[in-house]
Amino acid sequence: MGLGRTLIALGILLIIVGVFFILGERLPIRPGRLPGDIVIRGKHSVFYFPLVTCLLLSGILTLIMWFLGRR
Repeated sequence: MGLGRTLIALGILLIIVGVFFILGERLPIRPGRLPGDIVIRGKHSVFYFPLVTCLLLSGILTLIMWFLGRR
């Protein structure tokens, strides 16, 4: 029964992430383009490091894993 619940939770999570990416262009703050993300534009190249996006995703995933592991 534990594996079934985990698969259902992962499925719901994937649906939420999918909807977030579909609607992401319409949001006032785009995913991956948060304030604090590092963008260095050169003459012929662009370096992009989503620092704040990585920290935010890490925090969200940590909370989700903490809630799932509390049982």
